Amino acid sequence: MNTKPFTLVLACLFISHLSFCQYYFYNNRYYDRDLLFEINISAGAMNCLTDIGGRSGKGKGFLKDLNISNTKMCAGISAGLIYRYSLGLRLEGSMGSVQAYDSILKNDQAEGKFRYKRNLNFKSTISELILLAELYPIRILFPVQEGEKTPPFAPYITGGIGLFRFNPQANLDGIWIDLASLHTEGQNFAEYPERKPYALTQLNFPIGIGCKYELSPLFSVRLEVLHRITQTDYLDDVSTRYIDPNLFSKYLPADKISTALALHDRQRELNPQHVTIPGSIRGHDNKNDSYFTIQLKLGFTIGRELR
Repeated sequence: MNTKPFTLVLACLFISHLSFCQYYFYNNRYYDRDLLFEINISAGAMNCLTDIGGRSGKGKGFLKDLNISNTKMCAGISAGLIYRYSLGLRLEGSMGSVQAYDSILKNDQAEGKFRYKRNLNFKSTISELILLAELYPIRILFPVQEGEKTPPFAPYITGGIGLFRFNPQANLDGIWIDLASLHTEGQNFAEYPERKPYALTQLNFPIGIGCKYELSPLFSVRLEVLHRITQTDYLDDVSTRYIDPNLFSKYLPADKISTALALHDRQRELNPQHVTIPGSIRGHDNKNDSYFTIQLKLGFTIGRELR
């Protein structure tokens, strides 16, 4: 997703109108300007779509496989510019966490039985910095004219690019263990040359929709749903097939071997007779992992002037 052309157009529009802003009536007390500055604080919910857990039944696509009970809290802060309520550009930083458990499928002993028996779990904190462009279709089709009052209600669509950091961990005997350094699927092992180590800081591509409502000349509120498309299938440290467990002693330091053996295949915890079969399915690498947020944002507007 290349956002550079759209970002360049927005920047040109902003710069070209900084010195030639017209005034519009916000209400009987305030003027609007072409260009407004806005600061937002936000709080809401974060969830993910990965190989672990999911809903009962056969694995489904996108939101059909979402398990609501894994929802965690998130929060953020942003600053941006809005040009005549039609185009916007904002920089936003946020933090949250995601999690998933195969044990959530304990009562599904039919199509979800394999995932339950796999017995994997993970959690990860997520911090991100994203640059988003906003497009207000109604305001573009029906722009506010000079002398008109600004309508308070404004739906919008948004998209952009971001940088996020994650660190998948698994719970073992009450202790959360970092998974990336254990190479649980043979990443960087010579026997699996196609499996490369995954970076814990990566790009994402957020897309979403929202609705903004002006509470007053100074304050606004938004409800926004933002989905992050990632370039990794290892948000949960699960992507492909089991490896030969004997390889851990060949590649890992002595202090990590037993932990890797315990966490790469956890089926023995439910079935003591289980034996790992190299090449059997651990995850599915046909699609990358993703995560999303639903947030309520409180905004403070700068740029309106008393009449």
